[in-house]
Amino acid sequence: MADEQEVQQVEEQQTGGAMDLIGALQGVLKKALCHDGVVRGLRECVKHLDRRQAHLCILSSSCDEASYVRLVEALCQEHSIPLVKVADSKQLGLWTGLCKLDAEGHPKKNVKCACAVVRDWGVASEEREFLMNNVGGN
Repeated sequence: MADEQEVQQVEEQQTGGAMDLIGALQGVLKKALCHDGVVRGLRECVKHLDRRQAHLCILSSSCDEASYVRLVEALCQEHSIPLVKVADSKQLGLWTGLCKLDAEGHPKKNVKCACAVVRDWGVASEEREFLMNNVGGN
């Protein structure tokens, strides 16, 4: 079953060379947001995972409900969709655009996000290639 899906645990503090997993994930989410390709929230994510319309699923490790985590992991495994786990829900909310920005561009009101799905990559980028090479998938 490990061949069907590779789950990567992303840590908050990660240093690397030119590009790391966090930077690639942020770049992919930013480009997908520009093309309206990010789905946020458990209900919408489960819909897209079940319909096999998702290219990548991002799940927060700090999700309180164990049943939510099991459901998303099972759907990703069943449909061979790559799953990336991030440490903080607030950070995932910031990356997926669930925050208000002040005049200087700093996040003001940040909302938690337990699950997000990329359904449209937008344009091909080196962040996407890096992410797919390290996480797996097509």
